[in-house]
Amino acid sequence: MTSGETGGTSETGEERIPGLLRSRRDAVLDRWVELVTEGTRGRVTEREVRTDLTELYGLVEQTLGERDGTAGGELRAALGEMSRGRARRGFSPTETAISVFSLKRAVREQLEASGEDGAYAEFSEFSAYVDDLGLATFEGYAAAREQVIADQAEQLLELSTPVVKLWDGILGVPLVGTLDSARTQVVMETMLQMLADTSSQFAVIDITGVAAVDTEVAQHLLKTVMAARLMGAECVISGIRPQIAHTIAALGIEFGDIVTKATLADALAYALQGCGLRVLRRTDA
Repeated sequence: MTSGETGGTSETGEERIPGLLRSRRDAVLDRWVELVTEGTRGRVTEREVRTDLTELYGLVEQTLGERDGTAGGELRAALGEMSRGRARRGFSPTETAISVFSLKRAVREQLEASGEDGAYAEFSEFSAYVDDLGLATFEGYAAAREQVIADQAEQLLELSTPVVKLWDGILGVPLVGTLDSARTQVVMETMLQMLADTSSQFAVIDITGVAAVDTEVAQHLLKTVMAARLMGAECVISGIRPQIAHTIAALGIEFGDIVTKATLADALAYALQGCGLRVLRRTDA
């Protein structure tokens, strides 16, 4: 009996698994789809699963019967695309890997149903082959998750360092949390771009929400102020609370001729005055 006949087997054991994949294609694919759908707990529709696995099934068939490695590259590319999609949608590593590993169970069940005892020796090699695909899937998933996390961290960093327009010619830079090199770089780039876009004369850097100011934080602030000065703008640092003022004095940190104010209101009043404006309290007649 040849591999192309109904039994899906051949005289040589090395072709039994490819023959079974061809002859029992619908049964193996249906069972694979069922297992993966169950494993994802309804987070992916059966239709989506079938679409993905039908493509993978065809590539697996080609890979097992090829010699030049072309289909193997396409298979790994397809697995990588599936892994990235699952990672972006928040799937766990287990939910992603089961999409590959379930193929072994589907094939083993069909081997048992066929009664081809001689194929079990070959199944161990097929199992190792699927394990290799599973590892490739996990690597793709891990890389995609790292990229997602990096993108989210960058977005959070941008959100945590906003630059807003307080008045014509005056920008506000409220800082909250810890000021490190990465945040300083984002603040500097965003503020300089806003200074250029709005032709602002002043930038009020408010550190009321900064937990602590040490030598490193002070250096970051000084670099930001100097960068703004190169753009022809003046920076005012506000939010110098008593505890922070004591720390700065104890550390011997010098801000030089940089204007500092205790509150954001004081800093805004200074900037308004620098723009030739004055805020007056209205008195009712």
